[in-house]
Amino acid sequence: MQDNAAIPFTLNGQKIAVAVPPERRLSNVLRDDLGLSGTKVGCDAGDCGACTILLDGDAVCSCLMAVGQVSGRALVTVEGLPAENPVAAKLQQSFLRHGAAQCGICTPGMLVAATALLEKDPTPDETAVKDALGGVLCRCTGYRKIIAAVLDVDTARGAAELPGAGAAVGARIDRLDGQRKVSGTDLFGADGHETNALLLRAIRAPYHHARFTLGDLDAYARTNPGIVRIFTAKDVPGENCYGVIGPFADQPVFAVNETRFKGEAVAAIVGDPKIIEALDLRHFPVSWEELPAMLTLDAALKPDAPLLHDARAGNVLVRGWVKRGEAVDALATSDAVVEGLFETGFVEHAYIEPEAGIARRVGNRIEVQACTQAPYMDRDDVAKILGLKPEDVRIIPTAVGGGFGSKLDLSVQPFIAVAAWHLKQPVRMVYSRAESIATTTKRHPGSMLVKVGASKDGALTAIDFAGDFNTGAYASWGPTVANRVPVHASGPYYVPHYRAKTRAVHTHAVPAGAFRGFGVPQASIAQEQLFDMLAEKLGIDKLDFRLKNALGPDQPTVTGQILGAGTGIRACFEALKPHWDRAHRDAEAANAQPSTIRRGVGVAGMWYGCGNTSLPNPSTIRLGLKPDGRLALHQGAVDIGQGSNTVITQLCADALGAPIDRFDLLSADTDITPDCGKTSASRQTFVTGKAATLAGAALRQQILRLANAGQDATLSFRDGQLLVVGNGIAHPIDLAGLAKDARGYVLAAEETFDPPTSPLDENGQGNPYALYGFGAHLVELAVDTELGTVQLIKITAAHDVGRAVNPTLIEGQIEGGVAQGIGLALMEEFHPGRGENLHDYLIPTIGDVPPVESILIEDASPVGPFGAKGIGEQALIPTAPAILNAIADATGVRIMRVPATPDRIRTAIKEAAR
Repeated sequence: MQDNAAIPFTLNGQKIAVAVPPERRLSNVLRDDLGLSGTKVGCDAGDCGACTILLDGDAVCSCLMAVGQVSGRALVTVEGLPAENPVAAKLQQSFLRHGAAQCGICTPGMLVAATALLEKDPTPDETAVKDALGGVLCRCTGYRKIIAAVLDVDTARGAAELPGAGAAVGARIDRLDGQRKVSGTDLFGADGHETNALLLRAIRAPYHHARFTLGDLDAYARTNPGIVRIFTAKDVPGENCYGVIGPFADQPVFAVNETRFKGEAVAAIVGDPKIIEALDLRHFPVSWEELPAMLTLDAALKPDAPLLHDARAGNVLVRGWVKRGEAVDALATSDAVVEGLFETGFVEHAYIEPEAGIARRVGNRIEVQACTQAPYMDRDDVAKILGLKPEDVRIIPTAVGGGFGSKLDLSVQPFIAVAAWHLKQPVRMVYSRAESIATTTKRHPGSMLVKVGASKDGALTAIDFAGDFNTGAYASWGPTVANRVPVHASGPYYVPHYRAKTRAVHTHAVPAGAFRGFGVPQASIAQEQLFDMLAEKLGIDKLDFRLKNALGPDQPTVTGQILGAGTGIRACFEALKPHWDRAHRDAEAANAQPSTIRRGVGVAGMWYGCGNTSLPNPSTIRLGLKPDGRLALHQGAVDIGQGSNTVITQLCADALGAPIDRFDLLSADTDITPDCGKTSASRQTFVTGKAATLAGAALRQQILRLANAGQDATLSFRDGQLLVVGNGIAHPIDLAGLAKDARGYVLAAEETFDPPTSPLDENGQGNPYALYGFGAHLVELAVDTELGTVQLIKITAAHDVGRAVNPTLIEGQIEGGVAQGIGLALMEEFHPGRGENLHDYLIPTIGDVPPVESILIEDASPVGPFGAKGIGEQALIPTAPAILNAIADATGVRIMRVPATPDRIRTAIKEAAR
């Protein structure tokens, strides 16, 4: 076949021909030439399955195919599914009803693969579903709802009717943005860019630590026609520095003279996309001098390093400290004491969407459209980098294909903003999978030495915790981890004597940042295993031990805070009790048979403070009533799959007393939505949800005053009219006759909520969070003692959510958190400079997640909206320690370095035998 000869094939039922080089990737042709962006690209290596299409009825990865291979064949993408495959329409509705789509980046691939299965086998069993969908990775859902949606396709109904006024909170409504996800029309960072946009690629350090010298850049540009400009640090108009926490902002846009981690950017090339994409960046004129590098805590830590606020002045970035009572003295007099050194490694976020975005200069303003969890933080950092006022920067978040914390940090935004500002032309950037893994933040590796004591009746007496956390080359969220861990390292238990000290330590590794839990999952791996060891030493049932010590509403936390109503940890453990007893009976029966397979049962508890630690944490919501009777909700909380677009609307609707179908959502955009803060720390349902509740209530009060009606009046929103009925009297309001404000609203309310907290004193005493979420997980598993392999059988998860605003979405968060906890416990560890792909870096697949039973406890918080608490972070925290406790129950050995890979388990068993 000749270059650019027309290649004929059938696409979504239509015969077409494309004149492109036959060796071009099919996925690129579909997306870039044919505009079918529903086919997503997550790896370009066939590892993630996001680009799955149907080829002659079979599911294939389009990133692994050249377009020349499909000549004369029939292709179906997600956009063509309902028309070409009647079962697909039912499958899409089943995905919506079951909550099988969260962020939505993997959803097209899942739907295509499931359609191929159902066309061949209309009534598959669970094993067949797992086999058929095993090549498509998901990082959000935990897969269980996807399996349920496929199995239930024949009974799936159409879109559910939305609840009426006052009935939204607690309803299992479909995700309000779900149709875009199942149809493949949601636009992510790499989707829908202008055809005249230039492409940017970064030049990155090949060493963990190096000095560098740039060569003749002008000559390089001249010898490579198509390059429009090369950017370096000297081209940054403002400050060549950014960071998520102001006092610790230390990361340069482009390094100057020296790089501190492998993958750090020193320059960027911008130009014609085809030319830039084809460039071999190894020939870029830069010379390197490799320097000694410290990658681990052992290599980097200096025990006498002082507290430093300048990240460049030493290896210790910051210290954390909480002290209550006299832990050392109490341990000395305790009846039983256990201790251990626990270690965790770097963990990659592995969201299926690599970082991507586009920037445009609009007059003397800059607009950046990218995947982000923190639009207002992005705005302020980009303004600083460009030397602009914040209001001259507009951040427009795209749909976010998973975040989990890493997309709180800037990625593409500084590069494309600088380039677009200078060139006055749209500039886009899309990270490769290798670039994403090599350069974006990771979960902090931890080294934790912990000692726990108890009296002979099982009451905890003291905990002494010391933890060091590898924060990598730059600060990112290192200060937050160092300060959150000491507050949480007691677990949700009453501990009269407590000491916790932490350090965030710099190395020459990729920066470590926020990752679902901010250090609490690492601490729980230590504390919950030690509680098991202590219970064993005292001869007390491990669940009973936790019930005895579970924090009560009138008992002080380790920071001296009395939580009062909404302290639901005891209820979580009590909900697990019948499952605990049954699981032990099952394990005993299985273990009575001679076999190398040993069953085990494990439990772990958790708590998590929602929001920032002892810092202001406000969110603002604007709600407007339009002349046509519809409601505009300016909601700036970025939905990264957790469901804030839906949940916050549910809360606002019930506070106002309006049906949810009257709402028009204006999603995050710094020009049109107020600051709802970052999507992190399980704060959006709580903080932004509370602001939405206040805004709904405030608008309701305005309406009632206008109609001179009482508090129990009902509101009926009609086209152009509002009817207020109270005490049997109807008060019609002609909306078209009311004056409009500058935004076109006849009535409007804007409310802010900032959770009540207090600063911590010199011993970490105070009220760091307005509320905590609580939970406990029970794990049943089997270990092959000859191979060291682990088979998960079932996980039962009890969570106190305060009020279940949307139970389906909460279950999805729990199942997704469980899946990530499985990865943390059993398989995931990133080694800087190695395994920068989704083939070598393993995350749980659909075959790795067992059935998950969610138990929702509703111990309402007085401060939460309708009593609700967050769930996103909490769902991950207890899974790994419960798995490790179950492994110990099955084998008698403790794994104190995670992940508990087969070789580590087998080695521990052999050592115990010796």
